[in-house]
Amino acid sequence: MQTIKNEKLEVVISPIAAELKSIRDNDGFEYLWQGDPNYWKRQAINLFPYIGRLTEGCYSYNGKIFEMERHGFLPNTEMVVEDINDYSICYLLRDNQKTLAVYPFLFELRIGYTLSENIINVSYEVKNTGNEPMYFGIGGHPGFRVPLEPGLSFEDYYLEFADKCFPTRIGMSETCYPNGIDHLYPLKDDKIILLYHELFDDDAIVLKDMNKKVTLKSDKGKRSVSVMYPDMPYLGFWHTTKSDAPFVCIEPWTSLPSKDGIIEELTTQPDLICLNPNERYTNMWSIEIR
Repeated sequence: MQTIKNEKLEVVISPIAAELKSIRDNDGFEYLWQGDPNYWKRQAINLFPYIGRLTEGCYSYNGKIFEMERHGFLPNTEMVVEDINDYSICYLLRDNQKTLAVYPFLFELRIGYTLSENIINVSYEVKNTGNEPMYFGIGGHPGFRVPLEPGLSFEDYYLEFADKCFPTRIGMSETCYPNGIDHLYPLKDDKIILLYHELFDDDAIVLKDMNKKVTLKSDKGKRSVSVMYPDMPYLGFWHTTKSDAPFVCIEPWTSLPSKDGIIEELTTQPDLICLNPNERYTNMWSIEIR
């Protein structure tokens, strides 16, 4: 584990998937979900090179079938620390025999965390080190405690976008694959999603065309968490289905899971990033603690 800190925050990160393990303020209060196998044992995995489920657990590339886990191989892969100081850290992963067995591309992946006052900036950089275009998705999957203060309940909280918006919800099949039947997702006062456990009985709520900042908060408390994702086209909200899980995930993504009943061909899935040889892709999102 590695730790970075400043006068506002102390953050602990694991080299496995560069996963956040703790976010504490200067009062020592923990904001990050701490994991519980009865609900969800992870805390804040990063997702690469695929987001969500693959039909039959596999995809096609140039006529060959490859098997890969949900959310890609990164969640269970160790990265190395490339650079670290008191308030920032960068992790590096290069292709290797294990990655090439499930993902036939040469790459360098860097995930960085930098503290700026009460904000954690999360950066992604992907470099194509091979001789052919590579295709991928990337995103975050952080879980935050709900409630954030003693004496409050899950239902005291809501998710509020920074401005009015009219997002589209990605339609999902009963087996949680996009089915192409998207629809307008109404918000309270065009800004708010009220939280209650049954909201996630059908799995994640995945939106597009939404405002680029959302805040987890309660009118009965003072603490809040905001997530900003200026260049992420999709946003997922999730907790363990059909449960009273005391957390909510706020997940900025670049792409969607496999379409229902289709073994995706990577070169034709329209929302995947296509990166040419020797090119670099960068993206950043942030977590603000209050």
